[in-house]
Amino acid sequence: MKNTVKRLAILFAVFGMHALEAEAQNAKEATQAPGALYAKGVRAPAANFTGTVWVNMLVTSQDKLDSGIGSVTFEAGARTNWHRHPGGQVLLVTEGKGRYQERGKPPRVIQKGDVVKCPPGVDHWHGASPDTGLTHIAISTNAEKGGAVWLERVSDEQFNSFK
Repeated sequence: MKNTVKRLAILFAVFGMHALEAEAQNAKEATQAPGALYAKGVRAPAANFTGTVWVNMLVTSQDKLDSGIGSVTFEAGARTNWHRHPGGQVLLVTEGKGRYQERGKPPRVIQKGDVVKCPPGVDHWHGASPDTGLTHIAISTNAEKGGAVWLERVSDEQFNSFK
């Protein structure tokens, strides 16, 4: 188990979400919350997230569709580090309430039913609100341009500065 977690962290840090494909298929959690669309998947690497986050890869590079698509579940207060996607990303919020912010802009509330379009190469972060979990489908577009580029953590001050 320890080796699997270490391999996941390295794969995710280097290549982004679509690199979890083989490991995620082997290590999926059997538990699925009542009413949830998909199982939680595997724990996301702590190097790129604050709090508890789960990733279930639904479409991978093995599918040869030039995209990575995963269901991502954030427990209350959990969030990504600042990061960017060379090919862009689309988030389809399926449950809960959270936050999204692009660098230099104020954070905004995201909630069930929202579609968030993250432009290629734009630094951003996203995650759950302090008291409510969040689940979204993350679609990495134009995957041939490369995986996520992970940056610094979103500080508690940044996260809590939401108005």
